[in-house]
Amino acid sequence: MNNAASILILAFLALTFLQSGYEKIFYWQDNVTWLKEHFAKTKLKNQVPLALFHLLVLELISGIFCVVGIIQLVTKSGREFGFYGAIFSCICLLMMLFGQRLAKDYDGARTIVIYFIPAVIAVYWLN
Repeated sequence: MNNAASILILAFLALTFLQSGYEKIFYWQDNVTWLKEHFAKTKLKNQVPLALFHLLVLELISGIFCVVGIIQLVTKSGREFGFYGAIFSCICLLMMLFGQRLAKDYDGARTIVIYFIPAVIAVYWLN
């Protein structure tokens, strides 16, 4: 299998973002409450539900594109959806990194970088 590493990274990203999207959908109020507290001292304090909704949409797009990208790689019918899934994953992670830095949660920001590295590798391999 020529694309094993790309498939594994896309699976990692798909699981990450589809699970995160699931949690946002089914535990919406818990997330909003926690994030309002997290961003209480920032300019985002009044924008939490809207920002969370935007992130949710992008996470679902990322996860779905990654799944379709895996199917494309397995069936050797292209790489476009995997590439777009990786790009949208990077955008989601950059949005989260921005939020963590804005909230001065540097440990949280550091954790996001761990996810960002394989996402950028996927962009590079699938380009």
